[in-house]
Amino acid sequence: MDTARIVQEINAEIARLTSARNILTASNSNTHTRRNTKSASSRRAIRTKPANRLSPAGRRRLSELMKKRWAERRKKAAAKAK
Repeated sequence: MDTARIVQEINAEIARLTSARNILTASNSNTHTRRNTKSASSRRAIRTKPANRLSPAGRRRLSELMKKRWAERRKKAAAKAK
């Protein structure tokens, strides 16, 4: 194959792909609904603080349980150290 024919085939392929891209982008713009236009700062403001899911009583119970576990761990560590 000579180089002129190769270049001609490449140009034909580029034209075919460009046409396919134009068809796809035109059909996508017609089928998509309106995009989310909120700014990044307003989206961040929505997600800043998650709701607390643990009641104060539950948090207190959890705190006491963890303190008991840590105390047991300290006792075991002290026993191993001796």
